[in-house]
Amino acid sequence: MQDFIHLKPISYINGTINLPGSKSISNRVLLLSSISQGTTHLKNLLDSYDTQYMLQALKDLGVHYSLSRNKKQCQMIGMGQAFQIINPMTLFLGNAGTAIRPLLAILSLRKNDITLCGDSRMHQRPIRHLVDALRQGGAIIEYLHNEGYPPIRTQGGFAGGYIRLNGKISSQFLTSLLIAAPLALKDTSIFIEGDLVSKPYIDITINLIKSFSVNITHDSYKTFYIKGRQQYKTPGSYTIEGDASSASYFLAAAAIKGGTVQVQGVGKNSIQGDIGFANVLEKMGAIIHWNHDSISCTYNQLHGIDLDMNHIPDAAMTIAIVALFCQGTTIIRNIYNWRVKETDRLSAMARELRKIGATIIEGKDFLSIAPPSVFQYANINTYNDHRIAMCFSLICLSGTGVNIINPSCTSKTFPSYFKKFLSICKNS
Repeated sequence: MQDFIHLKPISYINGTINLPGSKSISNRVLLLSSISQGTTHLKNLLDSYDTQYMLQALKDLGVHYSLSRNKKQCQMIGMGQAFQIINPMTLFLGNAGTAIRPLLAILSLRKNDITLCGDSRMHQRPIRHLVDALRQGGAIIEYLHNEGYPPIRTQGGFAGGYIRLNGKISSQFLTSLLIAAPLALKDTSIFIEGDLVSKPYIDITINLIKSFSVNITHDSYKTFYIKGRQQYKTPGSYTIEGDASSASYFLAAAAIKGGTVQVQGVGKNSIQGDIGFANVLEKMGAIIHWNHDSISCTYNQLHGIDLDMNHIPDAAMTIAIVALFCQGTTIIRNIYNWRVKETDRLSAMARELRKIGATIIEGKDFLSIAPPSVFQYANINTYNDHRIAMCFSLICLSGTGVNIINPSCTSKTFPSYFKKFLSICKNS
């Protein structure tokens, strides 16, 4: 029998949510802290499967750290350099793309013999463009099963230099190179081929690298310049923002069935691009108020939009659900990279939205959503994808209940999601 959660129809949304730490920031600062000089005190760290995989990998690599009882604070003693491991080693990283990609780059800097692997879905997620880029800089990397996919073995050798990188698939490939390049023997210039996807995530990376005393310059995201032989230095302490992608579900709930919801821990000064989700909600008619470290959303009549959402790929999934409650059709464009996430999110979202009764057109890189005339009761397959589970929880705001299969998949980024969501649900 399949594990599922049944969400009854909810008539009203109102309340305040304290957000968990950002996954994107958490795994980046864990890695940066581990290779920096000095001890770093991290606050509001996300406790989830992805951060647990990163922490275990760092422990296996010899990093010393201590976690608070609630695992939201971490004291990490930096190595002050890239990892150099004497004996061959295998690191298992589940389906944590934010762990395997930057770790591959960092572990390719020195002479190592390390295999990086994960679960079955990880072995279907492309990594060729990152491997090609690292090889251009001298890295010795071997595919152990299927060409272009993990598991992979690195024996080090990356020294920097002139690198060409395809920017169309995932910004995490560039993030990985940007974190590793300052520790390379030579200066590095990274030339981006094609349009760079998810630029706001690159801004997060550059901002965090700067917090650890390293600067990176670029020419309008076309070429990135990194001096070699640098050293990361601890900022002493670093407080991780609330997760802007996770904020999207609560803000959307208010837009659909508010009341007002305030999310705390992320606001107008955030370094995360996914706060742009609130701007999209505003374009759809919702009432948004910004503060220094919080965002509030209040219900208003919603209408469909036609918009390029490449800059907010994760939060754009939530827009696909909001579209069900709008007047008119919504088209979400330039989202090909949905296909190389935890699952093929374009196909998965199209399939599950049709179950609800929506009229869907699935393109190679876009999704068109016309709202249902009547919402259908459905069992939602989540494909072990945390964001699909959280998105479709909002269907209970339609007046029709919904079953979410495998709700525990939210543990990848937000273990307490359903508890938090139900805390703002009211019935009149």
